[in-house]
Amino acid sequence: MKHTISVLVENEFGVLSRVAGLFSGRGFNIESLSVAPTLDPSISRMTIVTSGDDQILEQITKQLNKLIDTIKVIDFTGHDFVEREMALVKVCAEEESRAEVLRIVDIFRAKVVDVTPKSYTVEVTGAPGKINAIVELLRPLGIKEIVRSGPVVIGRGPKGWKSS
Repeated sequence: MKHTISVLVENEFGVLSRVAGLFSGRGFNIESLSVAPTLDPSISRMTIVTSGDDQILEQITKQLNKLIDTIKVIDFTGHDFVEREMALVKVCAEEESRAEVLRIVDIFRAKVVDVTPKSYTVEVTGAPGKINAIVELLRPLGIKEIVRSGPVVIGRGPKGWKSS
């Protein structure tokens, strides 16, 4: 089962390594990892996407909570949340395919952020399913390179995270 976990941590040296070690030590692969400071620069939010057994993930969550640098852990599985990802896709844009690339970009409300005589770099933001869909439509036109941020999530509704 896929799990999306957010972890608030002290923005300190070595925290990322300790968190990743909990996953690797139990044979869990981290499919995606995003880390950035919060409004308080001394605190960072990690968004981790992984797949695996619920029991082992529960153990990892408990052990994450035991780490001294951990402030709060939320497994968003089964909860309402907003999920977004950003991708940059460099696609072939020869004269005969430019119009088709631009049509696809328009349909997905993406943006062309760089143009060369033979390629476009497209920025697309949305749910991971949207990213997958535009990639599949652009693939036959010739994707040269793709970079994905990995998902970030936030709970739905007015309630925010508190460190208590």
